[in-house]
Amino acid sequence: MYSYKIHLHKEPEGGYIVIVPALPGCVTYGENVDEAIEMAREAIELFIEELKERGEEIPDDRNTLEYSLNLAVA
Repeated sequence: MYSYKIHLHKEPEGGYIVIVPALPGCVTYGENVDEAIEMAREAIELFIEELKERGEEIPDDRNTLEYSLNLAVA
């Protein structure tokens, strides 16, 4: 089983761009949060399938810690 963090970025014109940091180039889009998450699941599955076909290592986020920092810049 693989584990991935996804980043959803709200677009000004609507919808969400989804980025999978552990899989560079794995990017998708959804009209709403639920669709964006489902599209991310599909994109990750296809990405992993392609890596397997090429015999490449499959990275994931099992050992990745994530923090959010809020900075007040003057």
